[in-house]
Amino acid sequence: MSSSLRVPSVPPRSEIDISAFFHAIRQQKALIFFVTVGITLVAAAYAFSTTPEYQVSSVLRPAAINELDALNRSEVYQLPPGGALNKVGASLESYETRLNFFRANQALFKPFERPGRTLEQSFDVFNRDSLKLVLPDPKKTDSLSSYIGLGLNYPKGIDGVSVLNKFVDFAINAEREQIAADLKVIVRNRLTELEGKIEAARSSYKTAKDARIATLQEADNIKRAQLLDELKALRQQIKTARQDRIAQLGEAIAIAKSLGIKNPTTPSALGEKAVGPSESNSVMRTEINNQQIPLYFMGDESLSAERTALLQRKSDDFTEVRIAQIARELQLLQSNREIEMLKQRQNEDLFLSGVEPLRAEVVRLRNLGSLDISNMKLVTIDRKALEPLKPVSPKKALILTIGVLLGAIFGVLAALARNFLSGVRSTEQQKVASQISNASGEL
Repeated sequence: MSSSLRVPSVPPRSEIDISAFFHAIRQQKALIFFVTVGITLVAAAYAFSTTPEYQVSSVLRPAAINELDALNRSEVYQLPPGGALNKVGASLESYETRLNFFRANQALFKPFERPGRTLEQSFDVFNRDSLKLVLPDPKKTDSLSSYIGLGLNYPKGIDGVSVLNKFVDFAINAEREQIAADLKVIVRNRLTELEGKIEAARSSYKTAKDARIATLQEADNIKRAQLLDELKALRQQIKTARQDRIAQLGEAIAIAKSLGIKNPTTPSALGEKAVGPSESNSVMRTEINNQQIPLYFMGDESLSAERTALLQRKSDDFTEVRIAQIARELQLLQSNREIEMLKQRQNEDLFLSGVEPLRAEVVRLRNLGSLDISNMKLVTIDRKALEPLKPVSPKKALILTIGVLLGAIFGVLAALARNFLSGVRSTEQQKVASQISNASGEL
């Protein structure tokens, strides 16, 4: 005889039994407690074993206008306060400036050194994770928002206050030295340019002076040549006139001899001799003649004497006044006083034209060498780094709170899992007992 008795299967419940949930938690409260305590202890161990990390910051603002007045009044290097702040900010952000500071202050960065790391690798860790530059919002145009912030996160064991303050001073000094070097180069370049202009003016003056001397010498040479030509022509003219006079005298002497005229006479006197003495005593004649009396009327003796003197003459220069004037002018041309003064100038720079402003600028630029930039204030340190009161990490209270919450959550999950496994085992045992009971009923 077979029995058809079967254990009805329990349909799955789609809704969570809240009372069963809280019952399971009450039953597994010891488990929840131990799990919560365990995770909290782990969180506490992490919170108290992690090296504390601190944070310091510094704020820079533009310097006052009077701090940069000496530099800006130089008219060589213009640097407004905002520009100086930007330059210092660029220096603070510069990889090279940070590396140079790291190298110059290695004693401050001992905790960053690790075995197997090079100096640059240790610096890269510090530069990437520790230093942060904070800039104002570019959308804000208010001058009050002009600032540069610099933050430093550092672990315990590092003097972060000294690191940040010294780095800010290092960056400012580096930028100040760069400005001094730039100013020196600009002044040197401008001095070179001005000296080149002065040298060009000096060369132009020398060329003009040489041209002036050459012009004066050429004018003197031309004048001398013209005077010599005129003197030669005058002498030739006088010589020709003397020779012509000698020829005229020779002809007149011959005529006078043929007429028997020995002493100077006139045509009237010569006519009286032809008429006779008796008639000449009773007659008075008047001679009116507008023509020149022929030369032979001077008589043989006077003409011969003149001819002899002309033949014996060695120079005719005294007969022409212009020759004496030419001699005077030639004597004056022997030395040109303007040329002598031009050649005797000692300090020719005094005669350069248009270089007075250049010389004044050279003196002004050379005086800029005494400009003291070492104490020039590029920025105002609005807030220096101060020793922090507490670390920024780890936040122990938060970690412990999170540990407790996670412990409670994991404890509850563990309790539910354990309760679920217990329920599954109980169901399996009931099924086995039911099967045994059915099997015994069939027998």
